[in-house]
Amino acid sequence: MLVAEVDRILGVASTIDAHVGSIKGRRQGLSAGELVLSMAETMLAGGDFMIDLDNLARPDTAGAALRAVAEAPASTTFIALARRFDDVAIGDLGSAMGVLVRRAFAALPERRRAALAAPRPTIDLDPTDIEVYGSKKEGVAYNYAGQRAGRAHPVVWAEAGVVLAAELGSGRDDPRPQAPDLIAQAVAALPEGLGRPRVRADAGFFDRGVAEAALANGCDYAVAAKRNKAVWRAARTVEKQAWEPASGMAGAEVAECPYVPGGWPEGTRTIVRRVRLNADEVRTDPRSRRRRTIDPEQLRLVLDGEADHVYAYSFIVTNLDGDAVEIEAWFRERA
Repeated sequence: MLVAEVDRILGVASTIDAHVGSIKGRRQGLSAGELVLSMAETMLAGGDFMIDLDNLARPDTAGAALRAVAEAPASTTFIALARRFDDVAIGDLGSAMGVLVRRAFAALPERRRAALAAPRPTIDLDPTDIEVYGSKKEGVAYNYAGQRAGRAHPVVWAEAGVVLAAELGSGRDDPRPQAPDLIAQAVAALPEGLGRPRVRADAGFFDRGVAEAALANGCDYAVAAKRNKAVWRAARTVEKQAWEPASGMAGAEVAECPYVPGGWPEGTRTIVRRVRLNADEVRTDPRSRRRRTIDPEQLRLVLDGEADHVYAYSFIVTNLDGDAVEIEAWFRERA
């Protein structure tokens, strides 16, 4: 019923059809928009696999009148039609998504629109690995954790909680090459009248190409930095009096450090956060993720019993102006 009501208000199926065009070879059968909605309804009902169309949607005759697509397709039919979504059709589907986002924004109450328009929009790059099963599954690969996975890459308007663009790769695909196109699609999908967007991303996107793509599309950027030798050297130069209490994070401090990655755009700066750890909070297991956040020189001292505490560090490379404490607190809210 939820999908049907959204379709009634926004015209989801008809918008997808207008952009993607026909995917069927005869007059009968589902259109592109109806195919997408049938799977959306199945997923909201708890479906995880295409075969759940047969197990959940099709047997539910009582709920047919409440669905956007009353007669869900068989899984075999869905697979056959889904294969007709080539790269062009997928791109057209992305364009339809942008139209629907703007239409949904326009349909919001005036107060909600004003609340969303007040801050600069945040565009979150947020890839997520989804473990799958079966050795013949297409388009997936083993990720760093040893899981056979696909890597869904939604780009989210954080303040609205709305996906603006998306891509799908395998568990070993580097997400950075996808970022420029996704940023462009996301910016194009935003409603008019908003402020200058801010692209926010974790260390998997630590690449100057991501920063350049943000600027090329009229955005600013903030990207978590890799903890390399250069950034550790810069962190060691921060004066004691430069550290300020972090906002909303007990025991954390924030400062700016003199690190600019080579080749990054002019105006790039680095904000650093540190959190004090007592010696007994530092694990001796070299595989511990927390150990990677500690300056190697400090880590050696605490493991040798020559220091009673260390600091865990995080770094943000950004071109945003303004107070470092406020920027760090905003960055911590990323998806």
